[in-house]
Amino acid sequence: MKAKAYAAQSPSSQLAPFAFERREARPDDVVIDILYCGVCHSDLHTARGEWPGILYPCVPGHEIVGRVAAVGSQVSDLAIGALVGVGCMVDSCRHCAACNTNLEQYCESGFVGTYNGPAFGGGENTYGGYSTAIVVDRHFVLKIKHDESQLAAVAPLLCAGITTWSPLRHWKVGPGQKVGVVGIGGLGHMGIKLAHALGAHVVAFTTSESKREAALKLGADEVVVSKDAAAMAAHAASFDFILNTVAAPHDLDAFMVLLKLDGTMTLVGVPENSHPSPAVFNLIFKRRSLAGSLIGGIAETQEMLDFCAEHNIVSDIEMIAMQDIETAYARMLKSDVKYRFVIDMETLKAEATA
Repeated sequence: MKAKAYAAQSPSSQLAPFAFERREARPDDVVIDILYCGVCHSDLHTARGEWPGILYPCVPGHEIVGRVAAVGSQVSDLAIGALVGVGCMVDSCRHCAACNTNLEQYCESGFVGTYNGPAFGGGENTYGGYSTAIVVDRHFVLKIKHDESQLAAVAPLLCAGITTWSPLRHWKVGPGQKVGVVGIGGLGHMGIKLAHALGAHVVAFTTSESKREAALKLGADEVVVSKDAAAMAAHAASFDFILNTVAAPHDLDAFMVLLKLDGTMTLVGVPENSHPSPAVFNLIFKRRSLAGSLIGGIAETQEMLDFCAEHNIVSDIEMIAMQDIETAYARMLKSDVKYRFVIDMETLKAEATA
């Protein structure tokens, strides 16, 4: 099946029109006409070759919302025209301990990314959502229950949403808990919305006083400017859980000391260089934990989408044309977006037929 896309041909090349063949639908496949695709920092890192093992041509995009165009002979629960989503994965081994417990993101063989192929390398390249259509195994296709008017803003839930939802659920965030969210960006703004909807008392941490009002509108109960030592000290040893979404190296100890006995801080942001090592004393004296979390499994992602539909939660987005992706990347590097770019794929389809 012919598809049109935007691709990077090398780490130094800008994204540009690219035509390629999608596989024909297998019995368990779903053919999806892509309507919207979110723009993630991972897209930029991959397209620019900033992470190891990048395969080219690179067609990024793993926050995909679309409509079912066709299904394989073994797919019985999705009708043509149904609204669906695809996140960061399109396959896994399906039989390891992680996969058997619905944690495909931790597949022992390495999940197959929606773009850039298998996580551990050694396999065929895959092409992502900056394209007109995609063919995906039914197991990795999510049902979308939001209203059609919200579809563009649903797209970032497939990465930013599940990346924050998974740790909030794993560490059982809910009513009666005090939860911190560090960073108010693509991930952080979803962390605030979700933690608030789960019933926690949410404190947003930012380095910028100018973000206070925005954080409160997102659902934060309090906002702390992390550069204010007195404001930080006022929250010492009081948090049950902190979700750290910052993708730049910083002092983790400043937040570790805010955790109460048995509190956990989970990292979901991936900095280019490692964080300074935290002090051991801050861990052992209150049995605090420092953890990490990676996206979420398929069942968990469906749970998140259903929860968001029920609570009318979507991402805050700015829509762009496919042709403006390089401008969006430049702005994203300057944090000049509130809080996620989403590509309207009609702009690519119009170009493809022009």
